[in-house]
Amino acid sequence: MPTVLYGIIAYILLQLLIGVYFSRRIVSENDYLLAGRSLGPGMASLSVFATWFGAETCIGAAGSVYESGLSGATIDPFGYTVCLVLMGMVFAVHLWRRNLTTLADLFEQRYSARIQSLAVWLIAPTSVMWAAAQIRAFGQVLSAVSGFEVEWAIAVAALVVVIYTMYGGLMADVVTDAVQGVALIIGLLLLLFFVLEAGGGFDASIARIQPERLSLFGGEDSAWIAKIEQWAIPICGSVLSQELVARVLASRSPEVARRACIHGGLLYLAVGLIPVFIGLLGFQLVPGLSEPEQILPHLAQKHLNTFLYIVFAGALISAILSTVDSALLAASALVSHNLIVPAVKTISDQGKVRVARILVMVCGIIAFVLALHAERVYKLVEEASAFGSAGIFIVVVFGLFTRFGGSMSAAVTLLAGMSTWIIGHHVIDISAPYLVSLAVALVSYVLMGLFEARRSEAGLDDQTLPEKSINYDFR
Repeated sequence: MPTVLYGIIAYILLQLLIGVYFSRRIVSENDYLLAGRSLGPGMASLSVFATWFGAETCIGAAGSVYESGLSGATIDPFGYTVCLVLMGMVFAVHLWRRNLTTLADLFEQRYSARIQSLAVWLIAPTSVMWAAAQIRAFGQVLSAVSGFEVEWAIAVAALVVVIYTMYGGLMADVVTDAVQGVALIIGLLLLLFFVLEAGGGFDASIARIQPERLSLFGGEDSAWIAKIEQWAIPICGSVLSQELVARVLASRSPEVARRACIHGGLLYLAVGLIPVFIGLLGFQLVPGLSEPEQILPHLAQKHLNTFLYIVFAGALISAILSTVDSALLAASALVSHNLIVPAVKTISDQGKVRVARILVMVCGIIAFVLALHAERVYKLVEEASAFGSAGIFIVVVFGLFTRFGGSMSAAVTLLAGMSTWIIGHHVIDISAPYLVSLAVALVSYVLMGLFEARRSEAGLDDQTLPEKSINYDFR
């Protein structure tokens, strides 16, 4: 299908050109990482939507729904919709007013530089894993339209997205998000129309879906603890991700930040239901597909003509590119701004930008290796949302809204949350490792906070900075 492949190449080159164009306007770290803190409500909302609407929604969610029915859509789009709206309603204004550059800055402001470094080592890997999921999905799309082996397609995908991300910074990311968001919506609507037509119309298509596949919570036999776990991972695990926090911090006012997350989340839900619906219909139209994550490309190849297929393929690539550049940029921002730049101390603005760009390349290489060895896109996304995020969530909530707890509380909580999840998920395989890690993190913070408060009352605590003072005020 060379014509389709040429169309996709042209689309990718357009994104690269946009990145190169905006790279000329980057003169400082603030420009590169936060687009000069200049985003208005429209661009910020579209960027939140497009950044979150990635491979896990188009490729992963459709494939999961194809396999498991509507219960496969718990994480995406429903869980992530709650995540985005929660950020807007609870966290956005408070984070914006802190004048941060990255989320890790909060850990230094509220706790200490050592806690900031520890937080970076927990947050940055999640962004790399998320980027790996997008790169793997990009490889799936290229493999489907070109006939290349998936491994070669993933390699090409990794090279393209690393180059694209290194140049543009956040402003290029936001501008391409707007273009990609429109292309995405058009492409998915086109595919939905033709899939419904192939199924005999809306009513006939709905009638063919088996009733048991329409249960969002997996049926009566599904344990309630597993249901809560499924919802907790995307909500608590991603609401404080660096990718989302960057959009908040790049907004030009706290109100813009709040509205962008809420409006972006609602748009995400509306558009996210399209691949979910197509996944339900695809099970009837193409039963027994060996690679469920290729259900969308497979249906598009079958039901769209060449021009419309190029539009659709561009839409898939839009979803992937708009997420992977954000993920690589997030990981780079955390490591460069919070680890390397403080260590170097004397470095120019242009030097900071160069360091950030080099780290984009390094993170891209790591993401490529992960993408090659991952079994499924959805598994990578789940791993990214859960790794270390339980402790991050608890520490940020206490640190942002209370003055209870200090550096010791934060350190113990971060380590306890991460280790509990790793052991529970990878070693002893408990049924709800993320919920257990959240509970352990919460208990750890409260107990250590009480211990620190006792030390402070006894005059044993030598931390005297007002921001790090410890008391029982939970307001």
